[in-house]
Amino acid sequence: MPPTKFGVGQPMRRKEDKAFITGTGRYVDDETRDGVLRGYVLRSPHAHARFAITDAAAARAMPGVHLVLTAKDLKTLGDLPCLALMKNADGKPQKPQRYPVLAIDTVRHVGDAVAFVVAETLAQARDAAEAILIDYEAQEPAIGSVKALEDGAPLVWPENGSNLAFDSRIGNVKKVGKAFEKAARVVSLDVVNNRLVANYMETRGCIAEWDGQRFTLTVGTQGVHGIRDNLAENIFKMPAEAFHVKTGDVGGGFGTKAFMYREYPLCLEAARRLGRPVKWFADRTEHFLGDTQGRDNITRIEAALDRRAKILAVRIDIIGDLGAYLSQFGPFIPWLGALMATGSYAIGAMDVRVRGVFTNTLPVDAYRGAGRPEAAYLIERLMDAIAFETGLTVDAVRARNFVRPEQMPFKAPTGRTYDSGEFEGHMRRAMDVAEWAAFKDRWKASKKAGKFRGIGMSTYIEACADGESETATVILEKDGTVTVLIGTQTNGQGHLTAYAQFVAQHLDLPLERINVVQGDSDRIKTGGGTGGSRSIPVGGASVARASETLAERLKLLASEELEAGIADLEILDGRVRVVGTDKAIDLAALAALPKATPELRTSEHNYQPSEATYPNGTHICEVEVDPETGVTAILRYTIVDDFGVVVNPLLLEGQVQGGVVQGIGQALLERTVYGEDGQLLTATLTDYALPRADDVPSFHFETRNVPCKGNPVGIKGAGEAGTIGAAPAVMNALIDALRRGCGITRIDMPATPEVVWRAIQDAAVKQAAE
Repeated sequence: MPPTKFGVGQPMRRKEDKAFITGTGRYVDDETRDGVLRGYVLRSPHAHARFAITDAAAARAMPGVHLVLTAKDLKTLGDLPCLALMKNADGKPQKPQRYPVLAIDTVRHVGDAVAFVVAETLAQARDAAEAILIDYEAQEPAIGSVKALEDGAPLVWPENGSNLAFDSRIGNVKKVGKAFEKAARVVSLDVVNNRLVANYMETRGCIAEWDGQRFTLTVGTQGVHGIRDNLAENIFKMPAEAFHVKTGDVGGGFGTKAFMYREYPLCLEAARRLGRPVKWFADRTEHFLGDTQGRDNITRIEAALDRRAKILAVRIDIIGDLGAYLSQFGPFIPWLGALMATGSYAIGAMDVRVRGVFTNTLPVDAYRGAGRPEAAYLIERLMDAIAFETGLTVDAVRARNFVRPEQMPFKAPTGRTYDSGEFEGHMRRAMDVAEWAAFKDRWKASKKAGKFRGIGMSTYIEACADGESETATVILEKDGTVTVLIGTQTNGQGHLTAYAQFVAQHLDLPLERINVVQGDSDRIKTGGGTGGSRSIPVGGASVARASETLAERLKLLASEELEAGIADLEILDGRVRVVGTDKAIDLAALAALPKATPELRTSEHNYQPSEATYPNGTHICEVEVDPETGVTAILRYTIVDDFGVVVNPLLLEGQVQGGVVQGIGQALLERTVYGEDGQLLTATLTDYALPRADDVPSFHFETRNVPCKGNPVGIKGAGEAGTIGAAPAVMNALIDALRRGCGITRIDMPATPEVVWRAIQDAAVKQAAE
């Protein structure tokens, strides 16, 4: 694509930011309606209990109360769906479990929803909820996925006979077995991928309306069509046309806002019964108690090596905690990670066992990266372990095992096919930028100051932008502006700017004359939503092709007016012009022509990806540890990424930096903790640590791009890449520092100051005993 002032590749500032920084954005809680009522969810204080509501009459009679709903009032509603049930290794399908809109007879995690109260004010709804009398008969909870699999463990679903939700297999058991038999060395590693809370800035909320024939739901989502279809097909059993779902500005999603939650059908049903709008909005503790959480895998990996430290095969055992209920895509997430478990390495064979386990905790589902951060963390920790055990450098081990450019397209043993990439190229570039060769001098300076210093890398690859197609409609309006209709959903990534740049690439308009419309299931016919870094590689490809087609149509319209052949026309500065002359017609005048019918001013394109795209890159982190306090300081952070084609360098760097900060948070700070009794001990931001500005270093970021061969505009995607590369880079650097400083070779996330300090003390005691 040729360069333009506003098009692809230009570092344009986000056009949506003016509204955000002036406080004129429209989030769910900014919305109100005449006569709106407030909803409140009564949640279980127990992790596992049988229960009976013995008296709701007093609550119903309280001032301002309009409705109290319990499970027996919702028998006509279907359950929340799981759309990703797995197959077991024996070929039998995973058994589905009920996920009712309100709990029936048994609660299965702290925060499980047992009643819904609607009143004139939120305070009245809360007071009424406290007046509902419930008899709880507490049961022993199953906490921790490994313990939940033990004989005699409490059962989340007693009718199943165990807490095992599924037991699946990927790979070739016999081939892997033969590789291990002939291996010169076997290296093994156990890792914990800690459970996380998404903690987007804007908590979830919705406003539900019913006009006697049709529902309208205003809700913060990652895609209105998925919410609409779930409500219609699975819960209300009504035609999709009976639902209008709208999403305005969204303050972060990270996967977690893609799913169906109980509050949406509860508010809709209440609005239908009462004939008035019903609003529900979560406070921060409700977010901790009611929204799906992320990660939570315990994994063992073994690698069979030849004499040169080339990996012949890997054997992996993943135990994924699914929580008490099967969330929308929950079972698929550890499986999705397993599909990328060989990383950027030419590993000939793999055998992966993936087990999903029920526990009495909140459901687990996709969180930024959705399985790929777990996979990258596993294989990148393994590469450092191999280096340590063989005496090779960490870059040498990686270089010996990388998929080489001449091997592309490379089919991994999971079936994934990598189309492009120069993995050693970006690793070497990152090492140069990070001044890896001079690290020893910096290490000596830290040692002299009584600190431990370490350096570590991750060379990640991820898969994104496959699955559903996306249709874009691009319209030249009568006033010369352009409207884009697209079924993805911005959650703060800058879609209004990025999509406008694709249009500007072909129509050469300033971005303020291009309006991008998302989040309206009536105006936009279809949409796959936002998730898996699909918006720009898939949605952008659709917008680009629709814009290109529209440009050709506009030239055709202009050719008669300008008395020139189409081949002699170009679009420049928002005008169709005869090349080499000043003879031109602007787009507004063109749109006003009688022959400029809506059909000729509209272009639509559907793009269906045939294969995933594979962003990849190298992250290098350098840390210093204070052995007296256990505090880890990140001193340097270098990123060299391959995203194929860059749409907007400013947006890209912001996306990557934000993802890296989330990875740093997981590595050093964040942990969701349930007590043995199932109580959520990290239920507020007082108890759950998030990264702050002083936890984050300055970043060096650059790209070393190899265009994607499988994407029509060469884009690989970038939305989750920072998170995928960060945690292993940070942890490899920390372990390097601890190994050099006191001989520690393993530590799990989150490596909080207390965890690091205790590990150092234990190492000192061990060394003294020896």
